[in-house]
Order: sequence, then structure tokens, then C-alpha cells
Amino acid sequence: MNETTIKECRSDCAACCIAPSISSSVPGMEKGKPAGTPCIQLTPDLRCSLFGDPSRPSVCSSLCPSEEMCGTTRQDALEYLERLEILTRP
Repeated sequence: MNETTIKECRSDCAACCIAPSISSSVPGMEKGKPAGTPCIQLTPDLRCSLFGDPSRPSVCSSLCPSEEMCGTTRQDALEYLERLEILTRP
């Protein structure tokens, strides 16, 4: 499947900051973040307060918006990332 990159994240989405688990430490969440839990670094306007900061987990930096991942709505993105989470559980 050919994945098309989207230049910017959808406003008011933050699905990638909520749906997936993060196994590495996040400032304020030293044991990582469980799936379905909003990251503590997510601001009220649904932006990452660590964006561009070297303490941002590499898994977060590696996520790039794409048509496949983001779909056309926030709900599409949440569902896609939730499916990936289930498929990649140890």
C-alpha cells in the first residue's frame, strides 16, 4: 500500500497523542503512556508541548501524518491507531 504524506496535522485531532501506547519515558509519565490515555504533554488546544524538544520520545517524532493513518476525520485516525495498537501488542 502506498502511503501519502500529509503536510500538516489536522487541527483538534491529537489521535496520535491518545490512541497509541508509549513504552519509553515521557516527561511527567516516566513509565510511559498506556494506549487510549492522553499524553500529559498534550496541551488544552491539542498540541504537543514537547514538539521540537529533544526530550520528546522518538516514537512520537517518528509519527508522520499520512492519509492512511489520519483518514478524513479524527475518529478515523483514532480507530486506525487503536487497530495498530491491538495488532502490535506483545
